[in-house]
Amino acid sequence: MTFSSFLTPARTLPADAERAVLVGRLWQPSLAGPSVVRVDGDALIDLTHLFPTMSDLCEAEAPARAVREAKGNRVASLGDVLANTPVESRVIARPWLLAPIDLQAVKACGVTFAVSMLERLIEERARGNPDAALAIRSGIRDLIGDDLGNLKPGSPEALKLKDMLLARNMWSQYLEVGIGPDAEIFTKAQPMSAVGHGADAGLHPASRWNNPEPEVVLVVSSSGAIVGATLGNDVNLRDIEGRSALLLGKAKDNNASCAIGPFIRLFDESFTLDHVRRMELALRIDGPEGFVLNGGSVMSKISRDPADLVRQMIGPEHRYPDGAVLFLGTLYAPTDDRDVPGQGFTHKIGDIVSVSSAELGCLVNRMVPSGEAEPWTFGTRNLMRNLAARKLI
Repeated sequence: MTFSSFLTPARTLPADAERAVLVGRLWQPSLAGPSVVRVDGDALIDLTHLFPTMSDLCEAEAPARAVREAKGNRVASLGDVLANTPVESRVIARPWLLAPIDLQAVKACGVTFAVSMLERLIEERARGNPDAALAIRSGIRDLIGDDLGNLKPGSPEALKLKDMLLARNMWSQYLEVGIGPDAEIFTKAQPMSAVGHGADAGLHPASRWNNPEPEVVLVVSSSGAIVGATLGNDVNLRDIEGRSALLLGKAKDNNASCAIGPFIRLFDESFTLDHVRRMELALRIDGPEGFVLNGGSVMSKISRDPADLVRQMIGPEHRYPDGAVLFLGTLYAPTDDRDVPGQGFTHKIGDIVSVSSAELGCLVNRMVPSGEAEPWTFGTRNLMRNLAARKLI
């Protein structure tokens, strides 16, 4: 299949799209800037005259109701926009899809599932060397097992396990945030830098051991209210982060390495945080050599409740006046070998990564070297000037 064949309305939208309140962003060449849009069947309705930014929309008292009641003009069909989004087939005069966020801070949680916690520990012990991962994985699981799903972070049982690991010189920064009281919450990317559905996603060329991370991304207002959710791929460079946690910025914040979309589904009577808590995510990787890998993540196995993670992200000590989005982490940690026995999975250039759920649709991106992905040039300064020229602010 070609990359474009993954980008159809039927593949993109949630299973119950007819009742979902879906909003996103569109690049409009005629305006030299973005528009905030609502999905209405196959039509994209421009709401920018009411909500100049997605951040503005998410600050509304009741975003889903405000979007339902909003009047706007049809600007394009979803099918046409999706077909025009891949850079190699793009007609510059026609609209294409963007990531559905703009001014929000882009934050992410790590080590929120037991399996991913063990894999981070393996990366640390292996010092980023995939050749050492297999033996280390076996030794760690022999010691502490891999069924930590019922262990509540910060609980007396977790502290007992911590004492045991300390006594064996096995304590780790990853175990600290995995079973300790404080979650790992870091800055994944800069506001305005995320790529959307149908875009190329970037891999740092220095990495030789990496994988996708299929995640739910919560959308949070400046007051801390969770107003909706979307899908994300928090691309993980296992070798670079495994060498040192102090290389997190190099491992995470690369050109095009943060993929979010396809749309934000706003919370309403048909979709709530409880749906997120029960959500199942599917992952599929289609390699250029015919390789196929299927995986996923099950939100019911998360170690910390999503609402608690949001409370740890935003509050009196951590303020985000334009709101924030929060990647919730993933259960998925690929260990199946792709090429070399014992080295597990790593990306190849040209991999097509699909992250999907029945409730949020499907986010599809193709992996390229980060320096070869579309450069990020349209930042906050450009957005403000563009909106001012359009007399929207």
